[in-house]
Amino acid sequence: MSNAIVTERLTKYYGRQRVVDDLSLRVPYGTVYGLLGRNGAGKSTTIKMLLGLVHPDRGRSELLSEDSAALSPAVRARIAYLAEGHPLYRWMTVGQAVRFSRSFYPRWNGPLVEQILDHFELPLRKKLRHLSRGQRAQVALALAVAPDPDLLILDDPTIGLDTVVRRDFLESMIQIIQRRGRTILFSSHILSDVERVADRIGVLVDGVLRVDCPTDEFKQAVKKIVLQFDGAPPDFPACTGLVAARPVGKRLELIVVRPGDHHWEQIERLTPRSHEVIDLNLEDAFIEYTRGPRRALPVFGGEPEHGQSVVD
Repeated sequence: MSNAIVTERLTKYYGRQRVVDDLSLRVPYGTVYGLLGRNGAGKSTTIKMLLGLVHPDRGRSELLSEDSAALSPAVRARIAYLAEGHPLYRWMTVGQAVRFSRSFYPRWNGPLVEQILDHFELPLRKKLRHLSRGQRAQVALALAVAPDPDLLILDDPTIGLDTVVRRDFLESMIQIIQRRGRTILFSSHILSDVERVADRIGVLVDGVLRVDCPTDEFKQAVKKIVLQFDGAPPDFPACTGLVAARPVGKRLELIVVRPGDHHWEQIERLTPRSHEVIDLNLEDAFIEYTRGPRRALPVFGGEPEHGQSVVD
């Protein structure tokens, strides 16, 4: 399958800090890809490099088979970008914003824009500065999808929205996603949103892509194992796949990627009074994985080879 997004060893420094570190990524056409990471992990910088808004210090990237540093007008017209904070000219009315944006695109789906604005009950004559933050996000979504883009890039599109508006926004995005052949890359701090729409995720930790696999595979791989002891719990030895081992009273909480025979052998040696394996949702799996010891993080990555899992 060909790829809508390709990066090869993409790297960016700000001063001495390496904010994106040797990022190599493939996002196939038609994929809904969630780019995750804690604050400062490098998500927004990665997106800006993809769009040619920030130049990398090393490496390269492609969007729709063209170099990001030299995208042609024809390819740019096939890409939509919804920036964090939904920046709009607030002195405009909704209708003026629609007409202004339409002038930049040879391809424009007017009925779709009308449908979205009508769904959100956004009057064309209302000034953007008089809209709520959620309403401005809804206008920004309508303008982003109006050119019928082949690639839609969203940087934290639901940040700051209340629960009801966020759900409405997300359901509209799901309908857009279902349009055939569309590729979406979006970052978000709201993991329940990602879990609902993304079929594949990447997780950046300190600028390094530590996870690149199907969403369900990540959830199924990361487990919490709780060991109960009669007294203070013993130390758990470092081993492959162990993300963290935390004593909590008489319990020892282990975060393990794909618990295997070698993990259970170590557990049996510690002779706990009981144990429990806890399945995690995406948010809990992400939190447990990213707050573990950084140097010990197991890496999820790449496409499966010879029928093997992408999880190490």
